[in-house]
Amino acid sequence: MKNNLDEYENDRMRTDPSNYRLGIFYFNPKDKRILVPKYNKMMGWTLNFASIYSYLIILGIIAAIWMAKSLS
Repeated sequence: MKNNLDEYENDRMRTDPSNYRLGIFYFNPKDKRILVPKYNKMMGWTLNFASIYSYLIILGIIAAIWMAKSLS
């Protein structure tokens, strides 16, 4: 179970402007989460581009689209 300190720290990292590249890409190697709420939580979720798994997710999506297009 998460404690309040972890939630506070995650929220602090998420709202820190220095963790955003070009203002829209979340990049924080200290944050172990792959999916992170956007700066404004009401806007959805984003990927933590400091994690290699984010790039694997993007490549997987591109591969799925490419395969679907090649099958039709």
